Amino acid sequence: MKKTVTKLIAGAFCSLAFVPSLSFADEGMWVLSMLSKQSQKQMKELGLKLSAKELYNPNGPSFKDAIVCFGGFCSGVVVSPDGLVFTNHHCGYGSVQEHSSPEHDYLRDGFVARSFEEELPNPDLYVSFLVRTEDVTKRIKAELSDDMGLARRQHVVDSISHVIEEEAVADNKLLRAEVASYYQGNEFYLSVYKDYKDVRLVYAPPSSLGKLGGDTDNWMWPRHTCDFSVFRIYANADNEPAEYSPENRPYKASAYAPVSLKGYKEGDFCMTMGYPGSTERYLSSFGVDERMKTSNAAMIEIRGIKQDIWSKYMDADDATRIKYASKFAQSSNYWKNSIGMNQSINDLGVIGQKQDLERRLQTWIGQHPDMQKKYGTMLPALKQAYASRFNAARARSFYYESLLGAAELPRFLVNFLQMNVKKMTPEMKARVLEQYEGKYADMDLAIDKEVMTTMLKSYAEIVPQEKYHPSFYSTIQKRYNGDFRAFVDSVYAHTAFTTLDGLKRFLQNDTTLHMVEDPMTRVGLSLISTYNAILDESQKDDEIIALNESKLCDALREMQIDRDFYPDANSTLRMSYGVIKSYDPLDAVHYNYFTTTRGVLEKAKKGAENSDYYIQPEVLKLFNGDYGRYGNGRGDMNTCFLSTNDITGGNSGSGMFNGRGELIGLAFDGNWEAMSGDLVFSPKLQRCIGVDIRYVLFVIERYGHADRLIKELKLK
Repeated sequence: MKKTVTKLIAGAFCSLAFVPSLSFADEGMWVLSMLSKQSQKQMKELGLKLSAKELYNPNGPSFKDAIVCFGGFCSGVVVSPDGLVFTNHHCGYGSVQEHSSPEHDYLRDGFVARSFEEELPNPDLYVSFLVRTEDVTKRIKAELSDDMGLARRQHVVDSISHVIEEEAVADNKLLRAEVASYYQGNEFYLSVYKDYKDVRLVYAPPSSLGKLGGDTDNWMWPRHTCDFSVFRIYANADNEPAEYSPENRPYKASAYAPVSLKGYKEGDFCMTMGYPGSTERYLSSFGVDERMKTSNAAMIEIRGIKQDIWSKYMDADDATRIKYASKFAQSSNYWKNSIGMNQSINDLGVIGQKQDLERRLQTWIGQHPDMQKKYGTMLPALKQAYASRFNAARARSFYYESLLGAAELPRFLVNFLQMNVKKMTPEMKARVLEQYEGKYADMDLAIDKEVMTTMLKSYAEIVPQEKYHPSFYSTIQKRYNGDFRAFVDSVYAHTAFTTLDGLKRFLQNDTTLHMVEDPMTRVGLSLISTYNAILDESQKDDEIIALNESKLCDALREMQIDRDFYPDANSTLRMSYGVIKSYDPLDAVHYNYFTTTRGVLEKAKKGAENSDYYIQPEVLKLFNGDYGRYGNGRGDMNTCFLSTNDITGGNSGSGMFNGRGELIGLAFDGNWEAMSGDLVFSPKLQRCIGVDIRYVLFVIERYGHADRLIKELKLK
């Protein structure tokens, strides 16, 4: 299967290591159809009142039917019989941005639909419901053999998976099927989904609340961010998925979550359910070390430079701020995540922890002749292969961030060059044009040229080896005397792709478009060629690493055969369970498990010197001590809270529920002290940060005066 550039770079770091177990009740992102009796028993002991069948039932309505994958990148929860969905503000941010303008600045002022008719459509947005999950491991592994190379193995897995997926939806074309690997390619499960493609914006708070704290507070505690937005699912007359149409009607939910006004106290049971993107809890010590020095290092250094350029233009002009708001938020989120992860890896001694486990594993292997034969060369092979591919791995990380992922127009061309126009139907071409119409509208050519110029120069300085440079670097030296800006100006001045018209001509096979001669096309071809050469350099080591990291997972499961294991996150529906709990990040430092409106007012006082804390006066008036039924009985209102739930990226917008399955909040972040959580779970420090649902309802009611939405909810 041909992978996109983005998938190739991401795949390079999806390595594996030891499998976590039920050492701690809070640890684990559990597949609902795979819940063991041990897990169910622990949840009951912690306070869950629902049965396993009430959580997951492929043959009838259950709790899973109230949980959605939101847009393929976040999670959400259905909260009304008319398809109302709560998710995070940062999950809906792109949609709010698309509807915003300097005249109608919904990012700044918020948005509220007063009726169904005012709810705003979002053509590229969809939500997915899980229908069922099935184990298809035996069918796929029957076609695999130990002597298969990585490429051949992946081809076989993809081919059989495609057949299984087609069979699963043969009788219902409204369904979508995906086969995903679990336990590092040792098991495979089929998930069947129903996608609803008419999803409309209903409510968004002003960004001064929805993003309160901005980059300053991102990944930090204490938090006071009212991180929510509200959407609605629409369906056709049969309540089935349909493309947007004014004739569609609100989706009639088969299950939805009641909302609790009671709150919580420390030690109460808390469950999250959503679609976590990916974890690498199974990554070896060698893999962790490589990640720190390659992908994390590249994101930290390169995104910081790019974001400084964007900020300069965004601060100077409101229209540019709106254009780049969503892109900036996405970029900065994992820029700061990488900074925190590298710091946590060092602070918590993650590599040392992994090395200790690997030494214990090596001892166990040595005590069993059959295990020695099976796994004896595994760890030495990993060590050698990681060392061998380091230079190429570092180059491809910086290459992706600098040259493939920074300036937008070159990235567009890389994508265009991978399209097989001859095989595209008119409908497919129309969808591509619609998608890129928005991308072009949100791109400023002056900014893009400055980004590309800076990235070309930065990459040459950070990765000086000429074999890792695209061929046009020699053109810059010879024809432009090393002047990167002169080269970029010339390319942008003479390409046909600075507007959407170039893409239209390309898709129409316009004979007047001299595609091969276009300077941006030549840049794109050079970028692809060099990137593939970098991948080829490490191909042998990549295969050794993939094979032996998978073996490492198997070895630890064999060593701890009496343990209950959970698989890494892979964007499939998962639940985690834990309790509401405070934590102590440092000696003599205690963090309470909830924050209040008092903190909102304290931060607002800093708004003059830090724009991340600025709250408009008309919004600040809300926090006057009158919180009604949403207050905590002490003259203020809880805003955010902590739980020990296990989450990662993609869990944003996941519902947080009490033991009765009532919604108490929305998960939106993790904490700085445990930013290595994607690699290892730290029970004393790791926390899930959620926005209190009472804070959400207060803002809906008092700021938006959207009583019609409150009336839809089942309040407990």
